[in-house]
Amino acid sequence: MPRQKGIKPVAQNRKAYHDYFVEEKFECGLVLSGTEVKSIRKGQVSLKESWAHILKGEVWVEGMHISPYEQGNIFNRDPMRPKKLLLHRSEIRKMDAQVMRQGYTLVPVGLYLKDGRVKLELGLCKGKQLHDKRDAMAKRDSDRDIQRALRTRQKGD
Repeated sequence: MPRQKGIKPVAQNRKAYHDYFVEEKFECGLVLSGTEVKSIRKGQVSLKESWAHILKGEVWVEGMHISPYEQGNIFNRDPMRPKKLLLHRSEIRKMDAQVMRQGYTLVPVGLYLKDGRVKLELGLCKGKQLHDKRDAMAKRDSDRDIQRALRTRQKGD
């Protein structure tokens, strides 16, 4: 079977954009078993309550749920087990410095297939306050109203 080309999104963490300012994004590989990859290809993954941390120079993602593969029987792994992320050492050092000094946190933002390989988009994020969330919602509502007005005006022409 020829390798797939291009990017196919599998899962998004929309809650991360609501709760955090995403300052920078990193593309990471994941250490997975075969049945986990098959479940991800079927779209049976959730990033909703997931987060990442640095432990002994390695980055681990916690709380990422990958449903067990139906035909996997004894080869299935624990759906909530911590998964190791594959990054360059310089990227890990940069993230660690930001997290330790400036109060940033690491949050998985998206999961996708790139040329047949599973990749995780990891965001270096700063938490939003309640008033920031309200401002973002007000801006989104006003943008929606503007777009609606433009569409109705174009239909009238």
